[in-house]
Amino acid sequence: MKAMTEEQKKSIKQSAKKRNVDGRVSKSEQNMSRTLRLTILGFLTAIVFLMSFTPLGYLPVGPLKLTFLTLPVIVAATILSPADAAIIGGMFGLTSFIQAFTGMSVMTGALFQLNPFLTFLLCVVPRVLEGLLGGLIFQGLKKVDKSQVVSYLVTSLSVPVLNTLLFMSALYAEIKIIDALNTSVAGLDESFLNSFNNISGAAGGSVIAFFLALVGTQALVEAGVCFVLGSAVSKALALALKRLGKSSGKAQKK
Repeated sequence: MKAMTEEQKKSIKQSAKKRNVDGRVSKSEQNMSRTLRLTILGFLTAIVFLMSFTPLGYLPVGPLKLTFLTLPVIVAATILSPADAAIIGGMFGLTSFIQAFTGMSVMTGALFQLNPFLTFLLCVVPRVLEGLLGGLIFQGLKKVDKSQVVSYLVTSLSVPVLNTLLFMSALYAEIKIIDALNTSVAGLDESFLNSFNNISGAAGGSVIAFFLALVGTQALVEAGVCFVLGSAVSKALALALKRLGKSSGKAQKK
C-alpha cells in the first residue's frame, strides 16, 4: 500500500476533530443541534398559541372554524422531524381543546359539555397524527426527490388534507358514540344541533350532504392557502438553516 500523503493525514485529523472515533457527531455539534431544535420547537409552539387565540388562526364558518394552524405543523414536518411535527401537532390540538373547554369554539364546546374525554381525543389525536404522518411523508419523498421541491409541495398539501380527514373522521365517530350512549343534546347551539342531528341521523344522505356542503368547502380553502404558504415558508426556512449551518461550521474551523 502506498504511504499516505501529508494532505491525506491532515484531512483525517480534521475529520477526527469533528467526529468521535465511533463516527458519531461530536458533543459540541450535538449540543448545537439540540439547542437549535429546541429553539425552533419553542418558536413554533409560540406561533401556534398566538394564532389560536387571535384571528390569525381561525376563521368562523358556521358551527366549524376554518383553520390555518396547520402551517406551523408543516414547518416542523419539513425542517425538523416526524416526532417534532407530532409535538407541534399536539400543541395545535391542545389549543383546540382549550377552546372547547372555555367555550370559544361552538362545535367542540358543545361536545365538551356532552363528553370531555372524547372531545380531548377529538382535538388532540388527529393533530398529533397529522404532524407525524406529514413528517413521514416528507422524509420518504426526500429520499427520491433530489431537488426536494416536490417534497415540500406534497407535504404542504398533505398536512391540511390529513387534518381535515382525521379530524372529521374523529368528529363523526364521537357524535356517533354520543348518540349511541343516548346523551342528552339539550342546550346545544341551534346551528350545531342541526348538524349533530344530521350526522347522528340514520339517513346516509344527510351525512354526505353535511360533509360536502360544510366540510368540503373549508377543506379546499385550507388546503389551498396552506399549500402555497406552507411550501414557500418551509423551503425558505430550510435554506436559511442550511446557510446558518455552513456559517457556523466555518466559524468553528477558524
